[in-house]
Amino acid sequence: MNWVQDAKKIFKISKPEHFTNYEHCEECAEHDETLLSSAIDTIGLDELGSPGWDPICFSTSEGKIYYMPAFVRLSLDTIDNEFYLGQLIYHLESDGKNSDFYNACNDEQRKFIARLMEFMITHYTAQLVLNGCEDEALKVYGIWAAI
Repeated sequence: MNWVQDAKKIFKISKPEHFTNYEHCEECAEHDETLLSSAIDTIGLDELGSPGWDPICFSTSEGKIYYMPAFVRLSLDTIDNEFYLGQLIYHLESDGKNSDFYNACNDEQRKFIARLMEFMITHYTAQLVLNGCEDEALKVYGIWAAI
């Protein structure tokens, strides 16, 4: 399975006109500009890798759907070092089935996320344990697999 290519098909939407409530404050405007000026294939840890300055925390659900292929790519590419998967797990866990993001996804997208989490749990258990997020990964799998 090519996770990134499949994500591009399943999460394919037009690039949003804005990703955040950019008029709210300078931080929202800066995060919006970061996401607007980036692309799915090139956005990286420089833009998304800091949990303390993560534009995805401010993103709309549409923006998260748009960038899901990038989240998948970053999670796989950094599984043995910077471990972006921890941030993705955080975003997927947020408010569980009550989250705007969960509710914005269709069944196919939810099933993809559940399969991705199952793959990560099965193939990268040691990395999840090393980064202290094995319980969160299981919780996220449970949220997204219960369609």
